[in-house]
Amino acid sequence: MLKDKTTEGKFKGDAVIWSVFFFLCIISIIEVFSASSHLSFKSGDYLAPVLYHCMLLAVGVVVMIVTMNIPCRYFKLATPLALIISFFMLVIVFFVGESTNGSQRWIAIFGIQFQPSEIAKGAIVLATAQILSAMQTSDGADKRAFKYIMIVCLLIVPLIMVENLSTAVLICTVVFLMMFIGKVPKVQLGRLLGIVALSVALVVTMVMVFGHDKDELAAEAAGKQVMVQQQAEEEDENVLEKIFHRFDTWKGRIDKFLSDDYVAPRDLDLNGKDAQTSHANIAIASSNLIGKGPGNSVERDFLSQAFSDFIYAIIIEEMGLFGAFVVCMLYVILLFRTATIANRCANTFPALLIMGFAMLLVVQAMFNMAVAVGLVPVTGQPLPLISKGGTSTIINCVYIGVILSVSYSAKKKDDADADTAVRKAAA
Repeated sequence: MLKDKTTEGKFKGDAVIWSVFFFLCIISIIEVFSASSHLSFKSGDYLAPVLYHCMLLAVGVVVMIVTMNIPCRYFKLATPLALIISFFMLVIVFFVGESTNGSQRWIAIFGIQFQPSEIAKGAIVLATAQILSAMQTSDGADKRAFKYIMIVCLLIVPLIMVENLSTAVLICTVVFLMMFIGKVPKVQLGRLLGIVALSVALVVTMVMVFGHDKDELAAEAAGKQVMVQQQAEEEDENVLEKIFHRFDTWKGRIDKFLSDDYVAPRDLDLNGKDAQTSHANIAIASSNLIGKGPGNSVERDFLSQAFSDFIYAIIIEEMGLFGAFVVCMLYVILLFRTATIANRCANTFPALLIMGFAMLLVVQAMFNMAVAVGLVPVTGQPLPLISKGGTSTIINCVYIGVILSVSYSAKKKDDADADTAVRKAAA
């Protein structure tokens, strides 16, 4: 029974979810400490990065405990406010957001940076779960549910996509999976897949036509020595080019990923455009089966995002294939245990809500792992609950808190059946 694996007191909730969260946090502290050599060198204090990360995890745990002590029926009340806040923050970040790695994704308030897209992800999952649960019939979700979900996504997702395509793709993937679980008519889902395929083809075409590979442009400029004229043209770029300035980054990543030119190991660009991917490949190739041991990574000193985007490569280098498998299985356990909890919920909303949050974490983890091993282009998605982060760490802890809240506070099917039996007997 589910109750047998539920803790009591302030730390109530499903024991399996607690265990997965605990192990992910332990792995996170160890690997962030090991992978933050670049930050330690810059700060002059080798303990500063991991202490800051531990502080964020501690804040996240506090937020998670507060969240898990909120009965799940109150989460519905947060949906309208979360959507409104997300929309206005995404608009604001477009104009006054701080640029990081060529994109405006951050807002700073009182010196604290956070990403509005992290809040928007949770808001969309909340809205999708609420719409699907409110419009369930005996034959599945009402056809109108699809329309309302699309309206919500069209208001939020394009604002995210302009600056962070991978996050937009992540959200759309999770929403589609939630609609599938929520029994949205398959005809509507099929049409959506067709529209998405056409849209992806259109976007990729626009990227390849209007985007500019910065490395190719640099090579041409060096050969032709085009200086002043190009700078003047860049200053006079129109509004459309400013809006879609990320096309250049996307095109560069697509060109790099699709390139099938063989590069000999001695010719690898270890300091240029391919530095991240090259060093990640070296980290994985040198790991063997058991790895080099925690704290013994070599490539962490060459990967600028070793503590974030490429932390899975460092995990493989230090912990070997066994460690990589354990980390992967922790996310799989999280997803399947959440599915078990959702299956035992008497009501649709809490079941869909926790499945949405679990899929957000697991699909994002899949993105990060796939990038680290070279299966997909670089996306910039951190590894949930393991990578060093700010907003993402806190928000991910909120997701776990919601899952724990539902695991003990949501009405169970067994309880609902018992109540029905009692009413029938009384009648």
